[in-house]
Amino acid sequence: MSEHGTDGNYPRGVKIGVDVGMVRVGVASSDSGSLLATPVRTMKRDLKKKSDLNILIREITEREAVQVFVGLPRNLSGTESASAEMARGYAQELANAIGRAGLAVSVRLIDERLSTVSAHRSLRQAGLNTRDHRKVVDQVAAVKILQHAMDMQRSQMRDVGDQVDARRRDHPQGDPLTPTKEPVITENTRERNPEL
Repeated sequence: MSEHGTDGNYPRGVKIGVDVGMVRVGVASSDSGSLLATPVRTMKRDLKKKSDLNILIREITEREAVQVFVGLPRNLSGTESASAEMARGYAQELANAIGRAGLAVSVRLIDERLSTVSAHRSLRQAGLNTRDHRKVVDQVAAVKILQHAMDMQRSQMRDVGDQVDARRRDHPQGDPLTPTKEPVITENTRERNPEL
């Protein structure tokens, strides 16, 4: 099998994990075998110029990533809050940016209940001062999101999470970026339009 391809029913290659917050975005990356997630960087959210999305596109391109997992922070009950809605919106913007860049990289939302809590616990156990957590906690959370997704893929032998499709810029209702289908001509169509 080639380094980039599919293993079971999911892509194999470098994968990116993203932890989205109101102020910062944590980024993690895997090795080419999709085995181990490691921290990459923490970016400041840029709601106006979207520079954080541009940096993510550059990371995806430079690392030749095949897939991106964005954490979806559900409540313990499984319901979704404003944070989950924000993560969905960010994943959609990222998928759109990837589509505009012409990259064949899938974006998937993955349940990340307690990833930030777990990240803070890991940092405390590592002896890091609580005040210093803010600098790296988003990266650690992104690592946990990505590692969880890759472990699930391997154990279930299939892709995991919810696919986020890019939407066309010129269609406000957000049609997916797919080629226009040829019309299907049936007998009923011919009766209404004999020229077909």
